Amino acid sequence: MEETLPVPDQRVSQPPRKGRGTMTQVLHRFERTEREALAGDQAVRSDEDEGDAPAVPTTVTPEQARSILSRNDSPDIPFTSSINPYRGCEHGCIYCYARPTHSYLNLSPGLDFETQLMAKVNAAALLRRELSLASHVPSPINIGSATDAYQPVEREWRITRSVLEVLHACQHPYTIVTKSSLVERDLDILAMAGARGQAYVMVSITTLDGDLCRKLEPRAASPQRRLQTVRRLAQAGVPVGVNVAPIIPFLNEPEIEQIIEAAALAGAQAIHYTVVRLPWEVKPLFVEWLGHHVQDRAARIMARVRDLRGGKDYDADFSLRMKGEGVWAQLIAQRVRKAAARHGMGRLAPALDASRFDRSALHLDDGPQMGLF
Repeated sequence: MEETLPVPDQRVSQPPRKGRGTMTQVLHRFERTEREALAGDQAVRSDEDEGDAPAVPTTVTPEQARSILSRNDSPDIPFTSSINPYRGCEHGCIYCYARPTHSYLNLSPGLDFETQLMAKVNAAALLRRELSLASHVPSPINIGSATDAYQPVEREWRITRSVLEVLHACQHPYTIVTKSSLVERDLDILAMAGARGQAYVMVSITTLDGDLCRKLEPRAASPQRRLQTVRRLAQAGVPVGVNVAPIIPFLNEPEIEQIIEAAALAGAQAIHYTVVRLPWEVKPLFVEWLGHHVQDRAARIMARVRDLRGGKDYDADFSLRMKGEGVWAQLIAQRVRKAAARHGMGRLAPALDASRFDRSALHLDDGPQMGLF
């Protein structure tokens, strides 16, 4: 069903700044007060803005979450449970479909989403408790379905690491999706899980163009660094696939075949993809980004996005939201399928083994690290 609630107009717009996907504090859909910038308040790029302006800091607030496993019954998502150790994401990807989740925190899906983060510091303890329940039926848990579990703040907070330690202790299968090279830090755990047939990592590669990557995904790893991560995972025996996502018409869409070829050479065994999604507040942020960075193609890109969505900017229908519809969606699917087949790559994630799950290893009086040694 298509979303019908109105999205507030974007009122407090700011020009882009290095290291951030957007500087705009777009109003969220639950906002009761509209702010409209006066002409004299509208940001104008100055010499300071060009490079000498102080960096916008990232703040992380510890959160005591009430639960950690999110259940999913969407027919277009290949997992039933997921874990997101953080709210918000410092990578700052302008197209991120998770940006609107900050609205529920009364924060902007714009700049707040990439600068005002919440860290679920009790994630490992909650996971041990939830997996210990007799009602838990083991099946692969996805880590990072909404916000990247290996975003830069994970270096300090190490919440994702603690989650992997719990899953390792009880031999529970899991999948990871990331665009960060930090996942290599946990190769010790991932390699053991991979050898048991209990781990699969998907590395998202949106473009091979470093300059475009810095604008689209300002704090994510560079394309070449991500390919190196694919290679290192594969060499360590961890099943790894590449997620060509999101495919944006006339922006990274011409690179589909090149990305798949590079993924194959790096050792990826499967290719996944989605087309760009613009739900809720993502649309005004994305349109603003197009105007700043690719103004000459902005109208053409949005026209093709609508072609993929039956004439609309977005369609939330489960059967359409990931791949789109119509002739252009069919063409993209064909290109991905043929390129993957050319390099002997599949389109499906490997089946993971849930039969080894050991609930008895989740004694609440033990530390999660005990199962590692």
